[in-house]
Amino acid sequence: MNNDHLSKGQKAEDMAESFLRTKGLVTLEKNFRCKLGEIDLIMRDQEALVFVEVRLRTNPFFTNAAESVDKQKRRKIMNTASYYLQQKHLTDKVACRFDVIAIQHNSIRDSNWIINAFGV
Repeated sequence: MNNDHLSKGQKAEDMAESFLRTKGLVTLEKNFRCKLGEIDLIMRDQEALVFVEVRLRTNPFFTNAAESVDKQKRRKIMNTASYYLQQKHLTDKVACRFDVIAIQHNSIRDSNWIINAFGV
């Protein structure tokens, strides 16, 4: 990936994090990585642990941001989340959900927060 792409992705993640914080979520981790994959944001919403996938689409000719979280991507995120829970000794101790922030055209105003977008 080129630096411009990475820079846009980081900006989208920062916008998503700021937006979610205005909604009362608390940031626990950003860009959690392990051998299984990466989770953009891990946040707390009251008592729930929220794994957030941020997707940015600026080109209208490609699939929209929300649709880009396909079955393979969802499985990768769920496996990474499971690893995170095991590492933090939180398995079966907290409620979890998977949210997607789908950003179109580089603007949080053109975004869609999909709460509990997918799960096990």
